[in-house]
Amino acid sequence: MRLAAAALLLCLVSAAAFALNFPPLTGRVVDQANIMSAQSRGDLETKLKDLEDKSGIQLVVATVSSLQGSDVETYANELFRTWKLGQAQKNNGVLLLVAPNEHKVRIEVGYGLEGTLTDALSSVIISSAIVPRFKAGDFSGGIQRGVDGIISVLSGDTTDWQPKIDVRRDDPSSDFDGWVWLLFLLLFMFVCWYLTNNAGGGGPGGTRRRGVGPGPVIIPYGSPWGGGIGGGFGGGFGGGFGK
Repeated sequence: MRLAAAALLLCLVSAAAFALNFPPLTGRVVDQANIMSAQSRGDLETKLKDLEDKSGIQLVVATVSSLQGSDVETYANELFRTWKLGQAQKNNGVLLLVAPNEHKVRIEVGYGLEGTLTDALSSVIISSAIVPRFKAGDFSGGIQRGVDGIISVLSGDTTDWQPKIDVRRDDPSSDFDGWVWLLFLLLFMFVCWYLTNNAGGGGPGGTRRRGVGPGPVIIPYGSPWGGGIGGGFGGGFGGGFGK
């Protein structure tokens, strides 16, 4: 029963893939969505040809007007297979796919390059080189920067594309710093409460405030529990990065 269900699912996925209408592979840059300038397309063609001549790696850029109801992972994978990118023996093709109408971008990598252009490096290239330019409306610039990042990694230079380490998350001392702030805050609140509720000491000539809660508590600036200005860019053009 399980085998039959798996076979049916495979058939459905295959049928959906075959139903996709892919643009023809007319060059190293296929701009079906028409979002790139003519000069940018020409510059990329020259750059990608130089990469292929020197290393044998076939890197193709494709922009599509629609994913045709498919998810970007499936579309990119099937387009990669349909175009048969890379050398068959080495499986060293790379596809940079951009679907501007769906706000999706993906780097699809042949098995032969998975150890070089990893998921982590692809993610950093997309988020730091491509997406910021796309959000500014500069598709040509985003694709150019993305291609430069991919080529630099394929050439062995990964310095600028290593995922940044979150020091507060990975450094054990950050937990200790948090406890110090918590203890300081509790001590500060206790002192405020004590001074407020014991004003005058309650002795001769003194008065004790009754029915009045503690005064305002001021949290020191820089507390790890403070809000601060955070965020960053949300959504859009982060839709996956391939193997």
